[in-house]
Amino acid sequence: MSERTGAGESRFDLDRDQMGRDLVSLVLTVVELLRQLMERQAIRRVEQGDLSEAQVDQIGETLMHLEERMTELCDQHGLRLEDLNLDLGPLGSLLPRQ
Repeated sequence: MSERTGAGESRFDLDRDQMGRDLVSLVLTVVELLRQLMERQAIRRVEQGDLSEAQVDQIGETLMHLEERMTELCDQHGLRLEDLNLDLGPLGSLLPRQ
């Protein structure tokens, strides 16, 4: 919401709490996008046979911990993972539906 003041100057009344929540949501959205991209890349590498058994186990464990941490961060900020999916209009959603 903005209001006009003298001499054509504009002043915005911003809700700092809402801005903070929106920023957290944006950051978590980017982190979730990167996590999902890493997961897909790991799956491709596993399917190609590029990784040893130990590497497959380590990647699986790491991705599991990342997903758990994302869930914790969302809970901490009152969000759900589904809340992080941005609607890009005609392009569809940013994150694949799970």
